Parts: sequence; C-alpha cells; structure tokens
Amino acid sequence: MNVLRPDGMFPMTKSAAEREIDRLMTLHPKGFDLSLGRIRRLLEKLGNPQDRLPPVIHIAGTNGKGSAAAFSRALLEASGRTVHVHTSPHLVNWHERYRIGAPGGGRFVEDEVFADAIRRVGTANDGQTITVFEILTAVGFLLFSEHPADVAIVEVGLGGRFDATNVIENPAACAIMPVSLDHEAYLGDRVELIAAEKAGIIKRGRPVVVGAQDSDGARDVIVGTAERLGAPAYVHGQDFIAFEENGRLIYQDEDGLLDLPPPRLPGRHQFANAAAAIATVKAAGFSLGVADVEKAMQTVEWPGRLQKLSSGRLTDFAPRGAELWLDGGHNPGASVVIAEAIVEQEERFPRPLFLICGMINTKDQTNFFRAFEGMARHVFTVPVNMSEASVPNTVLAAHAAEAGLSAEPVASIENALLLLRDNWDEADTPPRILICGSLYLAGEVLRLNGTPPK
Repeated sequence: MNVLRPDGMFPMTKSAAEREIDRLMTLHPKGFDLSLGRIRRLLEKLGNPQDRLPPVIHIAGTNGKGSAAAFSRALLEASGRTVHVHTSPHLVNWHERYRIGAPGGGRFVEDEVFADAIRRVGTANDGQTITVFEILTAVGFLLFSEHPADVAIVEVGLGGRFDATNVIENPAACAIMPVSLDHEAYLGDRVELIAAEKAGIIKRGRPVVVGAQDSDGARDVIVGTAERLGAPAYVHGQDFIAFEENGRLIYQDEDGLLDLPPPRLPGRHQFANAAAAIATVKAAGFSLGVADVEKAMQTVEWPGRLQKLSSGRLTDFAPRGAELWLDGGHNPGASVVIAEAIVEQEERFPRPLFLICGMINTKDQTNFFRAFEGMARHVFTVPVNMSEASVPNTVLAAHAAEAGLSAEPVASIENALLLLRDNWDEADTPPRILICGSLYLAGEVLRLNGTPPK
C-alpha cells in the first residue's frame, strides 16, 4: 500500500515502514495461525515490552470493539490523559494501527520510528516462523513501551484466547463487545463458542465489562468465565445502561445518572458502545468528570464506520445532492446495526437507498444482504481491489439477489456512482448511497476520495 500525498489523492513512493512490511510479507506469508507460543518467544527476546506498558484496556468482540476503543480514547483524552491506541486492521496506511499518546491528543506513529521498530523486531525474530500480525503486534508493544503515556488501549485482532495481543497478563480492565458469528473457521460455528474465545482475554481478578449482547448464550459464557476467574464483571443492562431520551444519551450505573449529548458517531448502537466505554474506563480506575464525558461524546472519531462523506473526489461522481455513507462492517451482525442506523436517517429525511457493496470470500454474503431487504432499491456489487480474497462482483450480485435484493455487478465504485448520476432524474429526491461490505473496501474508498484517517 502506498503513502498518500497530503491531499490524499494519488500514491507516492512507499514509505520506509511499508517497505519493511513488504519484506516481512515475503519472509512470513502465512496469514492467521492462532497461537501464543511464537509471540511469547519473540517478546522474550525483546525484553518483554508488553510488561512495561502503562495501564492497559484490552478490548475484544465481533462488532463494536473499534468504536469502544475510539470512545475510550476520547474519554481519556478529554480528561487530559495521554493515550496509546493499537487497532487493526488499518484502512489506508499501516501507521493507523499505532496511535502514540501525546498531550493534546495522540498521533499516528511517525514513519521512521515505525520502520526502526519493525527492523528491530525483525532482527530479534531472526528468521523464525511467525505471522506478520504477530510481528506487528510486537512492534506495537515495543513502541508503546518506549513512549510514555497514561493509558494504552489495545484492540484484539481475531478472537481473543489465542490472539497475539493476549500476552497482556494484568490489564487495568477488559471489555468484550457484542459477539456474533464471524471467522467461524477459526473461532467456531456457534455464538457460544465464539464468546468463549473472546472471553479468553479475561484475567483472574481483573475487571471485565460486558457490552450489550444480542445472544443470552454469549453473555452467559462471558459472565461464567469472569465468575470462574474471580474477575469483577460489569454487565450491560445489569450494572450499567444507556438509552436515548429527547435526543440525549442517558447513561446510568451505580454511581448515578449522566444526561449527555448524543454521540457524534451515528446510529443508536453507538449509545451502547459509548456506555461500554464509559463503564470500561471507570472499571480501569480512571475518574471521569461530567464535562469530560460530554466532550468525548462530541469529539469521538472512528473513520469508515457509518462515516458520512460530505466532500472529496468520489462525492463529485454522485448525483447532485446525494448523501454518501461509508461503513466497513462485513458480517450479518454488523449489517443489522448498519441497516438500523440507515432507518434512523430515513426517519429524519426519507431518501431512496442504494448500496455499493464489495465483500471478501470469508464472509456470509447472503445473510449480510438480508438486513437490507425491503430497504435498498438497488445494489451495485464491485470487486474489492485491496484483497486477493475479493468475491467476484457477479457472484456477489447473485448473493444479493438470493437475499431478495435487486442487484447488478459493475466494475468499480466510480462506475456505480456514475451510473446513478447519469440515470438520476434531478426532479426526484436525491438518493442515499451506502458503500459497505468490507473494511478493505472502506479503505479503498477513503483513499480514492482523498480523505484518509488522521
């Protein structure tokens, strides 16, 4: 992947860090291989940097863990704390995975600092068998151990129990966000099995926050694990809750009630994500003033998740006056909350809905589309150019049709937007266009639009 020009439009020469990562990909082509043995061996050679981090908030879940990390960061920074953040995957540039804490707000890791850390970790690994994700997780621990901060937020990559981030032995708090079916080949084909994998991040005696779960079975597995380990559990709907009242976010726990502005991130599901983050930050031992929480709700950012694109190159391809939305959610659980959020927009301002969708072949494509049955007027299916696992657009269109949607394959996002624009009657209400189905696709959109994450 290439570094963007400052305007985000066209690729430049690859950065030093990207060249190092390309070399790693050649040396270690293996993708997922869930195990902790390799990462522990490597971290031992590096002096166990994961043991020298500031207090860690560790977050797992099928959906919502990235939003919970974003809310947690916003809450902590609003209270004046410096915060490291490790998330994955990235959308446009690898540097997005590592936000280094600094007064006034963290910044993505500088390229030479990143490249140097990759080289040192690669040297320590000394050609041993390992996955690139494991090396890059070690890079994150090394970076965070060498830069002072008050807190580190670490998002699980895949699963939990055997995820490379699960070498953190004494987190300040863990959070497990909504669990649903995804990555079944690695985690199991029942939500209870997946919940057990996510619950693997819970540590004996350390607090865990259980986000809003659609499945009673998943919640029971997580709470049962916490009880077995003597980990204090704070459960959504039991120990804390959030709901909308008169357009405001009402949060309540044993300390009382907070009447807050609605989260800046759209969708009612973000009320529950915000609540989980508040509960997690408090469970980790950090005090929050009312003004801090209010500020966090108004400043939180999480690109590629129900992000409204109001300017940029791609917006110029759309019909005049159209709304253009982007979401990287890629499993049936995510599509349900995305569809619900679009319904909220529809209630405020009705518009005909069109989807531009690309997906990869490890995802449940037909059931992803089912959430939009009766909502979407038409689906344009496109290839996901950033992934070798892209579903052919013709095949994806067939899956959309199987879910009861009108669909056709097109060559690109730009082609879909131009088709809409060229055939749109300007006397009609401008459409609402949702680009969705893959984080790879979301990254491609932000790159093409010239609006990469900052």
